[in-house]
Amino acid sequence: MDPIEIINKYYENGMPLRGILLTHSLSVANKSLEIIKIHPEWTIDKDFIYEAALLHDIGIFKTYAPSIHCFGKYPYICHGYLGAELLNEEGYRKHALVCERHTGSGLTKEDVKLLPLPYKDMLPESLEEKLICFADKFYSKSNLNETKSIDQIRKNLSKYGEDSLTRFDDLVKLFLG
Repeated sequence: MDPIEIINKYYENGMPLRGILLTHSLSVANKSLEIIKIHPEWTIDKDFIYEAALLHDIGIFKTYAPSIHCFGKYPYICHGYLGAELLNEEGYRKHALVCERHTGSGLTKEDVKLLPLPYKDMLPESLEEKLICFADKFYSKSNLNETKSIDQIRKNLSKYGEDSLTRFDDLVKLFLG
């Protein structure tokens, strides 16, 4: 599977959004691969991590976030499940699950009650899903040159409640000790 080939189907060369997507996604992929290096005890598919990290935000073009050149019709919070729909259509179910489950520190049914999202749990389950969800928190698409600290991430997630923070702290323990 070539993730760039899939990205090329939805993002034309020269589009500002394509550059934002690729820069952000490569940062997430590299962070994920760095974390894998500190865990030689894991048997984890590095190729899958790279592919899924590049594709985790593929649905952003369908959302409306003008500050990052997204001019679609859906709220930005929908990009995960929209990306999952695209990747399911492409035949990549496992990659689609990463898209669907990477938002925040994962979303429970309770979290999505008041959001324009499908009513279901969207919590990362596999080690790969958790890893990409975690690595994603270190990078934004609006400030591509910044790597956030754990404290900055916690401050941002605190807006979404104690459960979100607890899930993130569990990921910190899992990946960084």
